[in-house]
Amino acid sequence: MKTKFKQILDQFEIKGEPAKIEPYGTGHINDTYQVINSNTKYPDYLLQRINNQIFKDIPGLMDNIKRVTEHLRNKLDDIPGSEPEREALSLIPTKSGSWFYYETNNSYWRLYHFIKNHRSYDIVENPAQAYEGGRMFGKFIALLSDVPGGPLNETIPAFHDINKRLDTFYQTLESNSKKRTGKTKPEIDFVRSHGTEMGRILRLGQNGKIPERITHNDTKFNNVLLDQNDKGLCVIDLDTVMTGYVHYDFGDSIRTSANTAAEDEKDLSKVKMDINLFEGYAKGFLKETKNALTQTEIDNLAFSAKLMPFIIGLRFLTDYIDGDNYFKTAYPDHNLVRARTQFRLVDSAEEQFSRMEDIVRRICSE
Repeated sequence: MKTKFKQILDQFEIKGEPAKIEPYGTGHINDTYQVINSNTKYPDYLLQRINNQIFKDIPGLMDNIKRVTEHLRNKLDDIPGSEPEREALSLIPTKSGSWFYYETNNSYWRLYHFIKNHRSYDIVENPAQAYEGGRMFGKFIALLSDVPGGPLNETIPAFHDINKRLDTFYQTLESNSKKRTGKTKPEIDFVRSHGTEMGRILRLGQNGKIPERITHNDTKFNNVLLDQNDKGLCVIDLDTVMTGYVHYDFGDSIRTSANTAAEDEKDLSKVKMDINLFEGYAKGFLKETKNALTQTEIDNLAFSAKLMPFIIGLRFLTDYIDGDNYFKTAYPDHNLVRARTQFRLVDSAEEQFSRMEDIVRRICSE
């Protein structure tokens, strides 16, 4: 094992002796490693360097994760048959009692217990998997409905705030400093024609019609660990857990899980929202949440399947016009292709909107 990693691990209250460390997972934000223990009586660990270019308030972020994971384990303790140590992440403290270690080269590290015998998938293959994803993210919201201690810290300010995203877009469009609007007239027109409608969820919240909740805010399917039987086990990647609206989680799951094509598919005829995967996800999500959500929240779940691809498409388009400063790109028009794919998903959701609303109503009446 490299001396650097050994020095970092020595800062934490670990059991056993690390024998090997190797890169783990496919995440793009944090650097993640599995720490394999030489003594099989003790657990393996998951070591992460936290990206402090994206997350500016590391103490606040780690306070969120500590509060959320501790609350989840306490709630799971009261559910017969639960395994709290496998169904919720567990942080390992440093020897000084902190939940992260700051290295002098401006690196921040944290350590979790590694959850063994799990699976994860980047792509949802069938409605049964979609159901498990929905059930796990729904359970996550339900269990966190009564976290004590006041609001969580905002780890990325205005992350899903449509008004802020639109303001940034129009400012970028007006400056057009990179002279990249020549190919984007259809996409700009799309934003202009949809912008007011897409403020619905934020307006409902601001007017007190829907409550703020603790939400995950990055509900990709690969942020759910499944057991060996493909049953939901644990929700991971908690850096963006903060206060939000339930529609952000539901809509972003549909955006990523029910899309029939890759996020950067150039052939838009292949891009569609799969209504069967939508139904599978909605069944799982509402199994855990329908008794906790308000009627107005439920009435707007289908709408969120339009909102979230619009927000992400807007971000891709803004970044393209601004010269590709945020999202990593593989070729010059990559962000424009991504924006077109997301806006096609919005169109597909609009085409199937009445069916989605019917599905939500039917599930809630069962």
